Amino acid sequence: MAAKRDDGFRRAGRPLPKGESFFTPGAGPLRRSIEQASAVPLVWLHQAPRWILPVAMAAVFIAGLLLAGPLGGVLLVALAAFIGWLAFLAWPSLRSGERMMRVVVVAGLAAMGVIQAVA
Repeated sequence: MAAKRDDGFRRAGRPLPKGESFFTPGAGPLRRSIEQASAVPLVWLHQAPRWILPVAMAAVFIAGLLLAGPLGGVLLVALAAFIGWLAFLAWPSLRSGERMMRVVVVAGLAAMGVIQAVA
């Protein structure tokens, strides 16, 4: 039985990913600082129920498309920034095709956000 903690999430016993460290070995100062700042939010996301992230991302995407003007654009650009952050963190372990797909998704969302904001 999973214990309740003060953050409201039930723990299902999901282990952390395998490896010696959360951080990329031999990373430069920018990557190291972003990875260190991202450690707590990533652990929080990892411990949240699995359905939270895709549902929240879908809700933000749909709201961004449905809300006309700057508010919809801000939501789409914020979603692009979030996916870009995740892509940045995963970048060293990705192959070129996976990298290209992430670039296309982030650029597409950002472009949709700009178009939504000015239209």
